[in-house]
Amino acid sequence: MTETGTAAPPTLPASRRIAGTGLATASGLAVAVQSRINGELGVRLADGIAAAVVSFGLGLLVLLVLVPATAGGRRGLAALRAALRDGSLRPWQCLGGVFGAFLVASQGLTIGTLGVAVFTVAVVAGQSGSSLLVDRAGIGPTGRQAVTPNRLVGAALTVLAVLLAVGDRLGDPGALVLALLPLAAGVGIAWQQAVNGRVRGATGSAMTATLVNFTVGTVALLATFAVEVAVRGRPTGGFPSEPWLYLGGPIGIVFIALAAAIVRFTGVLLLGLATIAGQIVGAVLLDLLLPTAASHPTPTTLLGAALTLVAVLVAAVGPPPRLVRRAAPPPSP
Repeated sequence: MTETGTAAPPTLPASRRIAGTGLATASGLAVAVQSRINGELGVRLADGIAAAVVSFGLGLLVLLVLVPATAGGRRGLAALRAALRDGSLRPWQCLGGVFGAFLVASQGLTIGTLGVAVFTVAVVAGQSGSSLLVDRAGIGPTGRQAVTPNRLVGAALTVLAVLLAVGDRLGDPGALVLALLPLAAGVGIAWQQAVNGRVRGATGSAMTATLVNFTVGTVALLATFAVEVAVRGRPTGGFPSEPWLYLGGPIGIVFIALAAAIVRFTGVLLLGLATIAGQIVGAVLLDLLLPTAASHPTPTTLLGAALTLVAVLVAAVGPPPRLVRRAAPPPSP
């Protein structure tokens, strides 16, 4: 008990926080692969929005089969209806898929020109600062979290690391203008992860939260694509024959489900930092092992990737952020 007689706010379990950090890092590797796939699909179709519709649409089809086929999925759908009906889950908290759709669309629109690494630095710049604000505002399932020195240092080191990793590309004015799309997508990712965690908490099912995310995202992309076709006409590219170009959606399922499941243990900022570390490492490996015309891996890229991992470690092993609770109102006279 504190001096005021109120219980001290709880802290996040350290063991689960570390395990969640590892899983988030692995999911970041998958996001880097997804970025390369959707970027290439956008080039082949000559339309980044069309590539995003294909990616999200295929993911939604998988989930429409998978979720109702499992007992946990059916319970989650029933819990979702009940939570929306009784108001414990607000409709706006189900809209995280809009930002997921925007991220996937930006992959298809920009990676063919920017490359995975420059795309990643733009996403990171938006995501790091946004995660701090989302945690502080209490949008995620862990509630309001104090901005600790470790979290500030971790976020700052992450941005510094990615700037170092791709600094040789940032002098291109055209790349900087195009990078505004993934920058905005990065800002939205933190909010997406927070509200998806809320849906997961209300339904007790990460897969149900993922289905909600993909449903909302697919609807948003279809509406955008319809406007694009009305204005510009149909895409000029044809559907490629390589099966791996259609794996972006299933990879997205894994990423969204993991994020929805573990954000309650990590908080939005640490989840974002760990995901970023995986994205950076994955982007570097892809640019080294499977280079494209937009890939320019250098020794500083490797150094930046290493610094990113240090940044995540700083944020993960420091004192866990305490949950901020509003003071109880004074008793009535």
